[in-house]
Amino acid sequence: MIDLTVNPEVLKRTIERARERNIIVPTFKQQRNPELIPEKIKSRLKEVGLWDINPLNLFRITWHNEAVETGGGFGGVNYLELPRELTGVDARIIALVGKWFPTGAHKVGAAFGCLVPRLVTGQFDPTTEKSVWPSTGNYCRGGAYDAALLACDSIAILPEEMSQERFDWLQSVAGEIIKTPGSESNVKEIFDKCHELRASGEALCIFNQFDELGNYLWHHEITGPAIHEILKQTMSEDQNFRGYVSATGSGGTIAAGDYLKKIYPYSKIMASEALQCPTLINNGFGAHRIEGIGDKHVPWIHNAKNTDLLVAIDDEIPMSLIRLFNEPEGKQLLKSRGVSEELVEQLDLIGISGASNLVSAIKLAKYYEMTDKDVVVTILTDSMEMYESRLAELTEERGSFSATDAASTYESKLQGLSVDYMEELTYYGRKRVHNLKYYTWVEQQGKTYEEIQQQWYDDQYWTSIVESVDKIDELIEAFNRKTGLLDKL
Repeated sequence: MIDLTVNPEVLKRTIERARERNIIVPTFKQQRNPELIPEKIKSRLKEVGLWDINPLNLFRITWHNEAVETGGGFGGVNYLELPRELTGVDARIIALVGKWFPTGAHKVGAAFGCLVPRLVTGQFDPTTEKSVWPSTGNYCRGGAYDAALLACDSIAILPEEMSQERFDWLQSVAGEIIKTPGSESNVKEIFDKCHELRASGEALCIFNQFDELGNYLWHHEITGPAIHEILKQTMSEDQNFRGYVSATGSGGTIAAGDYLKKIYPYSKIMASEALQCPTLINNGFGAHRIEGIGDKHVPWIHNAKNTDLLVAIDDEIPMSLIRLFNEPEGKQLLKSRGVSEELVEQLDLIGISGASNLVSAIKLAKYYEMTDKDVVVTILTDSMEMYESRLAELTEERGSFSATDAASTYESKLQGLSVDYMEELTYYGRKRVHNLKYYTWVEQQGKTYEEIQQQWYDDQYWTSIVESVDKIDELIEAFNRKTGLLDKL
């Protein structure tokens, strides 16, 4: 479980560091409900940019940020509703927007969930240790950003073939950047680099998102309630929440489905991956272009026993959709098909993995033949702000995006989607997915046979992770009291 053992000597040094750097740590409750944030902090945030390296931006690790780049306050959850004219299905498809987090992606929250429990217990010493953030994309950006806000040295690890925008920004934030061989699909190479760093003898704390239970906890306690808030606001009495769709990724974001299932027990959780690397659906392997979703293994923190369906998405579909959503001919085509101009101008909020999640949500609606009484929710992890270079590369490779290209993409990759490459999991189908963890985590990464069995047979395993949130908040509140900074505001 999440270890909350306190190391008093390290904690004392950490509190002193926080006092020196004016660091106040938000609680999970405040990230879930920003109305609980002190008014003096809200007032000071009016002068702070969303991406500024300012400790106050820890309080902007929430789905409730005002959708502005500087000086914003808090409001409702940021989301898009995608209509039938775009999706081709009657079901309501709602997508949470990740762009309005610091760093432009919600992974900054997952990194917070991993780092802060160790910080406020004294298990990580920011005065002597470097924080290490292994990632296939946005998580290492979020980790480096959180580390900078919390005055910690950081090392960001990510594959060398990820989008240039990620590297450009990291250079100004991370203490060190390590590029590993390959692309999105080369997760093992990231793990190998972590082993190498451990063996170096350097003072490090490695926050591996794929096995950090704080990642699961943050999404269960922050993303799950954010979705529930939207559903309460937007669903009519005769409508039903039918499903939550997320790329498997690190196993964190999909944890929001566990929260939702407790409220809507008949809803479905669908895990999405790339067809070019169908690890879950076909025990397969390969390389693909849907950046940031990780693959070739089952994350340790993925609760496979609670996953109902799998879907594999051909990476050509989201790569074509980002052109449809952002190129002039694509925008014109969508308007001609009845998509409102207001929505068309917001489609740049959908990054590559977001486009894949949207396709997955459409396929789920088609699979169950959903009607306008049904609601499906998915996640837009980041926006096209991370992928402008990919659009330029596609234009160089394929030429300009013509009206004919736009019409073909719209008809075949949105309106014409089918239910191919989907699997509805039985009990033993779920167990097959869970058992794949063994080869990565027990054989290679030092997890125990007893714990992998506990994950499957003992439901209290997952419940106990969630139950730790109140204790973590108590530790955060005690940490803030000892710095004395709240009283000085």
